[in-house]
Amino acid sequence: MKSAAFIFAILFATLSARADIIVSGFDMAAVRDTRTLETKVIADWHPNPKDAAIRQKLVEITVCEWWPGMKVRLPVTLLAPATGVCTNVIIENTGLQLKPAAASGAKLRLLKENGVGLVFIGMVPIDAMEPVGKLHLMMEEHFIQTKDTRYTPAWIWGISDMRALTAAIAEKEVFQPKKVLATGGSKRGVATAAAGIADERITAIMPVVAPVIESPGGPYVEGMMPAEITKMNEEFIAAMSDPVGREKLLVRQKARSDERITVKMARDAGWSDAEMKTACNAAWAACRTTNHLDALKQRGTEIFYNQGSNDNVSPGLVELGRRFPQLPVYIVPGGQHGGAKEAGFVKSVGGLPEVDENLRAFALHHFFGARHMVAPPKVKAQWDKAARRVTVKVVFPDHSEPQENTVWWSVNRHPDYSIAMEFDAWNSAPLKKTADDTFSGEVTIEGDVRTLDVITVHTQEENGSTLTLSSPEVRLE
Repeated sequence: MKSAAFIFAILFATLSARADIIVSGFDMAAVRDTRTLETKVIADWHPNPKDAAIRQKLVEITVCEWWPGMKVRLPVTLLAPATGVCTNVIIENTGLQLKPAAASGAKLRLLKENGVGLVFIGMVPIDAMEPVGKLHLMMEEHFIQTKDTRYTPAWIWGISDMRALTAAIAEKEVFQPKKVLATGGSKRGVATAAAGIADERITAIMPVVAPVIESPGGPYVEGMMPAEITKMNEEFIAAMSDPVGREKLLVRQKARSDERITVKMARDAGWSDAEMKTACNAAWAACRTTNHLDALKQRGTEIFYNQGSNDNVSPGLVELGRRFPQLPVYIVPGGQHGGAKEAGFVKSVGGLPEVDENLRAFALHHFFGARHMVAPPKVKAQWDKAARRVTVKVVFPDHSEPQENTVWWSVNRHPDYSIAMEFDAWNSAPLKKTADDTFSGEVTIEGDVRTLDVITVHTQEENGSTLTLSSPEVRLE
């Protein structure tokens, strides 16, 4: 896109005048320009072979010219009811295969039962994008040379969702969106948040296992992880008895490394320590929702994060609760990011039925007002060390009264970014209604308690849908 290249030139000129990290935004005029999509129709509108009530189209679009001569092109699947126009649209992500993506679960129900249009754009790790095995290396080189966060995963993933929406809007006979909900897990959750922050056309976001307040999985500049965490992780992997599980963890570590730069790369390019430290946060600035809550609230964007307490891709949940207790969230106690069962990952948040149902409930609320969105509860937890007892009181400021209410706790949690944190144990007990909008409980905990983390989980059934949400994660010391 010419406008993107023009902005690149300006940013490069600015960079020459100063040596700090540039946090790039998005050229929204270019993002919304349908003329630069360079749409290639792979399969025009036709009935879904398995369900004639659904029509579908598969195209390939230009997401952007990431740098001069490097166009990023990705497939987009469009799904809609066989007739009518979709005014409510969900944007999500799928693989790179050049065949129509299929809807399932909550998304399929919303399409068939409620006429919600679906837009799926191919989204994979950078090393799997064309040119395969090379694009991530070129991305890293551009970031090293320009110090511009345009050349990071968060930037390219975010613009992909926005360009997919532009492609859908170009189909005026089928898509005329008034409300747009973006969702996705992991890297696709990063895309969801980045797109929701930048693009006013997106009216709601539901990121899953995606970073909210801290950087995912560790510093973007590898080699800047605190030494004690690095040592803990090396010892954890060395102590694993299952060689297959150990290998799976090492493969995961490499996959993350392939989308980041190293201290050596940065120093060889003349970066200062301050620049490397800044880059660790700036690389993910495009998707850090907590930096934009006031603007998003003013815009009317609705937000609902679904996280795992044991997910090192979404760390900082205790700090999130301290600073932003008003952010709607479902933190799954013991929930993990996902991974090989051989390595011990057995509670993947993205695959939980209640998370899929949360998408449906959130969409029914946002698109149709068919149910209310329960406000984040206010939780007060106290630890009586002498009596070895924790007491918990939860109050719903919007007067909600969920049918199921539970307190969960974890003792002496391992630090964020440690592999051991991903396997911290959680226990639970029911909460009882003690007053209007209020639920309470107490639990006796034995053993050496240095820190105690508490999360309350609540389930609200309403008008045929079920919403599960939680309190913030609270740490008692």
